[in-house]
Amino acid sequence: MSHKKNIKFDWAIKRLLRNKANYKILEGFLSELLREDVIILNIGESEGNQDSAEDKFNRVDIMVENTHDEIFLIELQNSSEADYFMRMLYGVSRAITNHIQQGSDYIKVRKVYSINIVYFEIGQGSDYVYHGLNEFRGIHHNDLLQLSTKQKAYFGKDAISHLYPEYYIIKVNGFDDVAKDTLDEWIYYLKNDVILDEFKAKGLPEARQILQIDALSAQERAAYYRHIDMLLLEKNAISDSKNEGLAEGRAEGRAEGEAERKTLKVAIEKEKAERKTLEAAIEKEKAEREALEAAIAKEKAEREALEAAIEKEKAERKALEAAREKEKAEREALESEIAKLKRLYDKQ
Repeated sequence: MSHKKNIKFDWAIKRLLRNKANYKILEGFLSELLREDVIILNIGESEGNQDSAEDKFNRVDIMVENTHDEIFLIELQNSSEADYFMRMLYGVSRAITNHIQQGSDYIKVRKVYSINIVYFEIGQGSDYVYHGLNEFRGIHHNDLLQLSTKQKAYFGKDAISHLYPEYYIIKVNGFDDVAKDTLDEWIYYLKNDVILDEFKAKGLPEARQILQIDALSAQERAAYYRHIDMLLLEKNAISDSKNEGLAEGRAEGRAEGEAERKTLKVAIEKEKAERKTLEAAIEKEKAEREALEAAIAKEKAEREALEAAIEKEKAERKALEAAREKEKAEREALESEIAKLKRLYDKQ
């Protein structure tokens, strides 16, 4: 079943939603995303709100200030950019520094929300809505650093993360077209440019009524369709570029494959020669090791024979010493007997 198309959100956010009478639409989107009521105080000029589709200077589409003095940077991006994450950081940093006077107290630093609605694959992940915030966790106990009671009163915030910028990434193409809650109803519209009658999310009833193509003037409608055509041309150009890149890649791949095969063949032959040299070296080492082992065995046998000869010599020396001691004792006994006989002779 086909449904009547509504004005695309990127066109609406640049041309229609800046009108104060239409703030409720954008308030509804922000309220559903943040899960709290947002009241817009002002929609200011942004460096990113450029007329040229080719302009790449800080392309934040719209900057919103709410009644809590917070800043919302809302960007819709159709084409892929490798450095998109860094551009998000740059946009937030610029917003912070542009809205504080030099020399002001740091309490004057304003809270910034970076809301990125992207129509291309960014990063790796299975979800289609991502929320990034800043927390401090202990590296030893994994505890979450909290504000003290005095700091909560001073900042008017309940958590440290509420002081720092927050990032939202809505990966529109990752949505499966099944609206499970009111935020999904908004994402369905962002993807399909259709607001179904049963959708009740904040801001969508007003958007359904206001964002009608038929309600545009003839001049606005012509400009809108030119915008649609430009998006299609850009999408086709990207697709053609990818296809050309694939074709060139295949040709380059074949040439590189042939070169790699030749290189591989040379490498295999070299490896075979090196293996033969290695095997010869191993055989030589084996022969040398066997010769060394034989020499060691011979040396061991000779050492054992020497040790046996030494032990034999020691035993013979002990036997000789024992014989000498015996001879000495016998000599002393003989001398004693002779002396005894001499004394007896002298008495006679």
